[in-house]
Amino acid sequence: MILTEGSAAVSTALPSWMYPPRDTGWEADDLDLLPPDAPRHIELLDGALILDTSPRRSRHDRVIRRLTAALEAAAPSGWTVEAQMTVKLNRRSRPEPDIVAARVPYDPERTRFLPEEVALVVEVVSAESEHRDRRWKPGLYADAGIDHLWRVEDENGLPVLHTYELDATTRGYVATGVHRERFKTAVPFALDVVPADLAR
Repeated sequence: MILTEGSAAVSTALPSWMYPPRDTGWEADDLDLLPPDAPRHIELLDGALILDTSPRRSRHDRVIRRLTAALEAAAPSGWTVEAQMTVKLNRRSRPEPDIVAARVPYDPERTRFLPEEVALVVEVVSAESEHRDRRWKPGLYADAGIDHLWRVEDENGLPVLHTYELDATTRGYVATGVHRERFKTAVPFALDVVPADLAR
């Protein structure tokens, strides 16, 4: 379809890769087959393709980079910490947490993690992602059996860490703390950070 806007023609046709590759819809492995010109950040949540094309805010990126660096420095040998890499939870869901800590060695050819490899997922909440990060993705992570979830919220311009641990009986997350001044933990491995330093 072509619309005219003033003297310029504007195409509203979707690129061919955005159409599901089969009648049954998108599957997690399809993300590996997207063309190079597809957006960098694409998730699959319950079969719905989610494209994040919003501009990245510097604060959001800085918190991800600094927390990733802190986790990398603290991770035991044989662990991998990655920023913005997908986790194939099941056939129809492959979210992209902001940070993943996994009990597997670094593999330069890796394109995703599996839930049994992942000990921790971190979501840094933004205005564009708040519903997914607070409501939708935690349920998917819990169903897949990922032990730890951290959510970083902005509170008066400073990061605040909300931490959760999986209750294996209910398959739901239980809140373990809200950390403003200092966050010190032994799980999934020892870490000691000052949340405010993640944004300074």
